[in-house]
Amino acid sequence: MCLGIPGQVIGPIDGYGDQLALVDVAGVQRKINIGLLDEGPLPPGSWVLIHMGFALERVDPAGAERAMSGLELMGQPRQPGDDSQGG
Repeated sequence: MCLGIPGQVIGPIDGYGDQLALVDVAGVQRKINIGLLDEGPLPPGSWVLIHMGFALERVDPAGAERAMSGLELMGQPRQPGDDSQGG
């Protein structure tokens, strides 16, 4: 699995040769390039991992949750007394 932001597909965007889809990313709708995925069409409700506006990988709902949990962990400040960084 790559490091990416999970998003849930809302549907394709007409007029772009099936290369763009509207995807819900943490409650915000974004246009995402899905042209790098070669597993066929993305039905609404599918989950993808997104990096720099490109869907790089399909994931299941559990994979999307793991990716989001990892991103949330990276954004948390260090706890008092945590000297694991050697400092």
